[in-house]
Amino acid sequence: MSSLSLAGMIFATMLVLMAVRVPISVAMFGAGTLGYIYQVGLPPFFNNLNGLAFARFASYDLSVIPLFILMGNFATQGGISKALFQFASVVMGRFKGGLAMAAVLASAGFGAICGSSVATAATITSVALPEMKRHGYSGRLATGTLAAGGTLGILIPPSVPLVIYAILTEQNIAKLFAAAMVPGVIAMTGYMIAIAVYVRLVPGHAPEHDDHPALTLQALMGVAPIALVFIVVFGGIYGGLFTPTEGAGVGAGATFIAAMLKRELTLAKVKQCFYSTAAASAMIFMIFIGADMMNSSLALTQVPAMLAEVVNGWDIAPVLVVSAILLFYVVLGAVMDELSMILLTIPIFFPVVMGLDFGMPQESVAIWFGIMVLMTVGFGLLAPPVGLNVYVVNGMAKDVPIGESYKGVMPFLASDVLRTLLLLSFPSISLWLVQFVG
Repeated sequence: MSSLSLAGMIFATMLVLMAVRVPISVAMFGAGTLGYIYQVGLPPFFNNLNGLAFARFASYDLSVIPLFILMGNFATQGGISKALFQFASVVMGRFKGGLAMAAVLASAGFGAICGSSVATAATITSVALPEMKRHGYSGRLATGTLAAGGTLGILIPPSVPLVIYAILTEQNIAKLFAAAMVPGVIAMTGYMIAIAVYVRLVPGHAPEHDDHPALTLQALMGVAPIALVFIVVFGGIYGGLFTPTEGAGVGAGATFIAAMLKRELTLAKVKQCFYSTAAASAMIFMIFIGADMMNSSLALTQVPAMLAEVVNGWDIAPVLVVSAILLFYVVLGAVMDELSMILLTIPIFFPVVMGLDFGMPQESVAIWFGIMVLMTVGFGLLAPPVGLNVYVVNGMAKDVPIGESYKGVMPFLASDVLRTLLLLSFPSISLWLVQFVG
């Protein structure tokens, strides 16, 4: 069997296991194990397995993942989302479709202290959906907006997928966070523009006018703790006071204090924060192990190295190669979540991209490619047939058919396409803030 055929068989085995509802981490580990044993036998496999977990988890940088997840859980359980949405409603309520825009703005604010797309979508939905229904928003627009807004949880730092990319590619986490800032703001603005255009082109999905209260000191004080946490965490990181890993610890502590000050964080909720963090971290680390075994098996086939050589030999523009990779991510997003995609594909695609000449320093290429991957994996959270964010939000809106929710995300997917093309054509947009990071 040729190396290419074997790699295809390994990948196909993983997809078959996933199709019969085997957990993704187990599917990757199982397919990788079979491929590894087939190529080198049992003794080398057991030798590799002996040090696999230690080699992966001995990295100090990995501690940033559970800390950012804990930070998001404190924010979720502490009632911070309610204050965010109330403030955003005051700011955006004067516009047609303003409450939907407020949901996007609240999602962006919550994403700045969360780092998880699904958590952002579920948390903001629990607060915003009843209000949007009460004001006469259609189920299509409401659920579509909240599902799309949830993706800002990973587009705006801190972002767990971006941390994983930084660890896999040995890039500076602080620089990647800086690079994601402007694209994240563009994503938020694009979603608001999509809402403004949609409610005018397709009447009946939003009220003609939203009643909104005046901006009060109470509304400002409600978001002050969130702003303070963001300033402390990222001001400390970029001011050189602490590393991103230490910043995650400071952020978790500061968010805990902010949640306690709101007096909504009970002992039971604190326990739930730690339980949820442990479960989510364990899931991510299991995917790490599965992806490592899968990638070890694929590395033995030498297909990744062959792919890099073939692509480097093509006489085509490097940006077209990146475009093809991003299209592959869109397709792969139909069957895999964003973390699994990054863990499985980055060890294969990253050497290919780094071997191309973009006319930029290697570090700039690595950072820009990371942002492009982050922007693209968000498609999988919205696009059918999976659309995890859509399923989460639709599950909380019992009276809205899933088809209506998928129709609701279409304007936001159009915005995603335009944003991706913009960032693909002008890498300097993503790299602008990076120059100020030491």
